[in-house]
Amino acid sequence: MFDAYGRDIHYLRLSVTDLCSLRCRYCMPEGVPKLAHGAILTYEEFLRLAALFARCGVDTVRVTGGEPLVRPGVEQLVAGLKATPGIRKVTMTTNGVRLAEKLPALLAAGLDSVNISLDTLDAETFRRITARDELAHVLEGIRAALASGIPVKLNCVPQAGVNEAELETLAALAKDNALQVRFIEMMPIGYGAAMPCISGPELRERFARRWPELASLSPAQEHALGDGPAVYYTVPGWQGSIGFIAAVHGKFCASCNRVRLTSQGFLRPCLASEAGCDLRALLRGGASDEQLLQAIREAVFEKPREHHFEDRSMPATRGMYQIGG
Repeated sequence: MFDAYGRDIHYLRLSVTDLCSLRCRYCMPEGVPKLAHGAILTYEEFLRLAALFARCGVDTVRVTGGEPLVRPGVEQLVAGLKATPGIRKVTMTTNGVRLAEKLPALLAAGLDSVNISLDTLDAETFRRITARDELAHVLEGIRAALASGIPVKLNCVPQAGVNEAELETLAALAKDNALQVRFIEMMPIGYGAAMPCISGPELRERFARRWPELASLSPAQEHALGDGPAVYYTVPGWQGSIGFIAAVHGKFCASCNRVRLTSQGFLRPCLASEAGCDLRALLRGGASDEQLLQAIREAVFEKPREHHFEDRSMPATRGMYQIGG
């Protein structure tokens, strides 16, 4: 499935809930409103849409939230996605709080890899960022995932004045562990729009001073880690690698291959734009598969050429927990 600019769109980020067990300051702080239960798509609706996306060429689905592991039975959705013709890879992004508990069922369902959010290794800083005391459970989830052999990536959002002093410590987790530690720029979306951004290029230079032998991975090595926007580096002798996702200071829109489906069934072709298509309304209005396919293809074809974070001319007012970060 191609958009108007010839980009091959084959990756779907599927948000299964707006709920989360943490209250991260840049994503879903205290006091945000919850959606009504009936506003969220059922698993049957998600699977019907996933099958249609697969018919359009989508072969990779990432299950996100909110926090996907707070929704009961999410492993059944994973199994259903894995059984969908055309979908070859199903992954998940999680805060890790319930991962150790849920991992056996997820592995049995066929989950291919997991990304875990980890902004700090300090318990007090974790409480400051998330308003919860759950770091021990997150670390338990990371250990369980590594022990299982499933590919693991850690996602860190550098935050000025909050966790910036320990970014080297987080990066060094890739020294003795076969995982990728990715540093994702704070994007001017939702609550993060009011927070300063530590740029990817700035952080890469900082790490190069700490580890002068830091070197980029080969194209083949990067491809083996997926076809997303991260640029990876490693240090000789390390088991893992460090990645940088510089959405603001390293615009990668020309190679974007993904779209998002929110928990409410809104197809959002670009993270930075409110434009898209309300597939839930079509689903619940009795639309046929052919009508839904047409709506999907038309919305994807109209995917914006690029974001405009730098001048805020393309507003994105929803919080990341509502979009499916």
